[in-house]
Amino acid sequence: MAKEKEIRTNAMRILDKKKIDYEVIQYECGEFVDGIYTAELTGVPREHSFKTLALVGKSKQYYIFVLPVEAKVQLKEAARLAGEKSVEMIPVRDITAVTGYVRGGCSPLGMKKQYPVFLHEKALDYDKIYVSGGRIGTTLCLSVQDLINLTNARTGVF
Repeated sequence: MAKEKEIRTNAMRILDKKKIDYEVIQYECGEFVDGIYTAELTGVPREHSFKTLALVGKSKQYYIFVLPVEAKVQLKEAARLAGEKSVEMIPVRDITAVTGYVRGGCSPLGMKKQYPVFLHEKALDYDKIYVSGGRIGTTLCLSVQDLINLTNARTGVF
């Protein structure tokens, strides 16, 4: 009987290449609902679960914000952190073109380009957090410090 091949994402390949410890949680999910649903489905504590949002500034620069799944991004604070007059969510139709990922499977690691990353300071309350693994049905658990180091993330409240 053939062994089922594990699906590797760009995020996982980066972590492997850098020899960074992480845990993979695979789950069945027909279509993405939201991060709260994913946390419940996988049994991951909500407070340790973070979502990845892609925003664009007035300057047309893209930014990545990683925040708790239960939080809503505060656009004024996000713009201030990014040094922009304003920021807004990118349209869903543009997510794949900008990040290389699909809605619901957007990881802060392994995007098409390296965009500035901002990590909500709430993540600093934990040693490890859960983020998307780069596809719907894959969640990664890794050290907050490793995520900061890999993405050159700045922390703040947004």
